[in-house]
Amino acid sequence: MGVVLGWLLNFPSPMNRITAQNDYRGKLNKLIDFIENEYVDDVDTDSIVDLTVNNILAELDPHSVYIPPSEQSSEAELMKGDFVGIGVNFYMHNDTVAIINPIKGGPSEKAGIKSGDRILFADNTKLYGRKLPSDSLFSKLKGEVDSKVRLTIFRKSIGKTFKVDVTRDVIPIKSVDAAVMLNSQTAYIKVNRFAETTYDEFREALESLQKKGANSLVLDLRENGGGYMERAIEMADDFLKEKELIVFTKNRKGRVNKMFATDEGIFEKGKLFILIDENSASASEILAGAVQDNDRGIIVGRRSFGKGLVQREMDFNDGSAVRLTVARYYTPSGRSIQKSYSEGTEQYFGDFEKRFENGELYSKDSIKIADTLKFKTKKGRIVYGGGGIVPDIFVPIESEHGQESLAYIMQSGVVGHFVFEQLDKNRKPFSGISYTAFLQKMDKTDEYFNAFREYLSENGVQINVAKNKPMVKRYLTAEFARQLFGDEKYFEITLREDPMVKEVLKQP
Repeated sequence: MGVVLGWLLNFPSPMNRITAQNDYRGKLNKLIDFIENEYVDDVDTDSIVDLTVNNILAELDPHSVYIPPSEQSSEAELMKGDFVGIGVNFYMHNDTVAIINPIKGGPSEKAGIKSGDRILFADNTKLYGRKLPSDSLFSKLKGEVDSKVRLTIFRKSIGKTFKVDVTRDVIPIKSVDAAVMLNSQTAYIKVNRFAETTYDEFREALESLQKKGANSLVLDLRENGGGYMERAIEMADDFLKEKELIVFTKNRKGRVNKMFATDEGIFEKGKLFILIDENSASASEILAGAVQDNDRGIIVGRRSFGKGLVQREMDFNDGSAVRLTVARYYTPSGRSIQKSYSEGTEQYFGDFEKRFENGELYSKDSIKIADTLKFKTKKGRIVYGGGGIVPDIFVPIESEHGQESLAYIMQSGVVGHFVFEQLDKNRKPFSGISYTAFLQKMDKTDEYFNAFREYLSENGVQINVAKNKPMVKRYLTAEFARQLFGDEKYFEITLREDPMVKEVLKQP
């Protein structure tokens, strides 16, 4: 009788169980409250909620994600296209904030801060030797417009420490990395993401290059993981004729929303080439797909990532947010370029390794596409869905001796850190040097090539760089140029031997 009585007192009746099964939201809230009030040990319920949300979203798709407060603010700034701060590029060198270079025209440059300077204190807060997390460090350097921060600077070149007041200001985060002329008629624009300011940056760059005689455009979307779909649509509108379909979306209820070009395009007739690679995703694929399906231009490079899902963001009061997939998008021909995620998130994002293994990165014939997913462009050309945009002209990854990973190393932050350390050791050889003299110096010497080979070895990277010496020297020279003369010089150097750009310039 005691067992029966205990069962009746401590468990819900069948009717209550049915109600509880339907009350999913209440169940989750009750569980959190139960743990918070009754669990034997102290528990951070916020972390439990975060874990719960992450687990729920993990069951949906790889792009429905939870963004904690510490990451959301920086994400928001990146997509907004600016922030309020002191205006420096830096990295942590031996647990100290080391200035790579102050942003031209920014607060720090105006205050006299130079490349190689170390920031020891922000007001009275010590910034060195503490292993501060990025969000804590940034919070000391950011603030309100026109607010002041007193920095304690150590200048290695003179061996002195001094204080300087810096007035914070709005610092743009550029999404157009470069806008240069490749020759007298061909313009090149590199876009790294689709943020709020991207279209304005792009249009300003394009109009400037048109004034220089550009009637052909190379739009570089390599390594561009996407962003706001609306910015990609605005850019596509500049290339397409009025009423040409750019993209359409479809939600779970079957509602279709179509986006068409207007009559306001500023580059509807010139030759157009779009560069893509395995890391071009989302909004980049929308733009490339619209150009390809409307037969407006030529897509050059390697198969894109394959993200055809549209997210909507919901913010929480604690500063965190959830991005939830709410629709799929389709290119004008009707193809979804979303690759399968049925095998889980790890396999989904590990698709890059499969492309290495099956040879896709250096042979178009190795691209795995479903023959059943055939679609036709406006002029009747066959294109494929189900896994990224397949380029019209394939260009393998840059490597002369099968060392594909070396190309990625040379375009990574590793090179930037190495170059900074070399300059930090001795800036005198580059003091007051002209750009022409700099190029001649870098061409004649193997000093930095040999140092970089040792640097990789010391950091556990075993790769024979000697087999690709010209490529390695080119990227080293370009990174030195970036840190000494600015971003555009970096692209001037790398674009000369860029395989995709060279392929474009061969076209009639």
